[in-house]
Amino acid sequence: QRQLVESGGGLVQPGGSLRLSCAASGLTLDYYAIGWFRQAPGKEREGVSCISRSGGSGNYADSVKGRFTISGDYTKNTVYLRMNSLKPEDTAVYYCAAKSSCNTIATVDYWGKGTLVTVSS
Repeated sequence: QRQLVESGGGLVQPGGSLRLSCAASGLTLDYYAIGWFRQAPGKEREGVSCISRSGGSGNYADSVKGRFTISGDYTKNTVYLRMNSLKPEDTAVYYCAAKSSCNTIATVDYWGKGTLVTVSS
């Protein structure tokens, strides 16, 4: 069964850090661009970051630039999202997705089920 599984979410204080993981089974991540998305309560899902195939360049939403870093360990078939200087507005369910490219119009082939990040004091 082909699936993506996110982990690493939790409750963190403002200014804190978390590292999210997106682990794949049944598919090889370096064949895909991997995007991280998030959806806050009452809001639409938004793209956060994306890394191109085989760990090429990453891109970031303006709201997370300089604070989040995307990376891949393809020996572990896992992509990470390191999140520093977290703010309450980063609170959301975070999803990873496997796509053909980081182009925003590229369709998603696989979605994970998400991991909740809550930033609160």
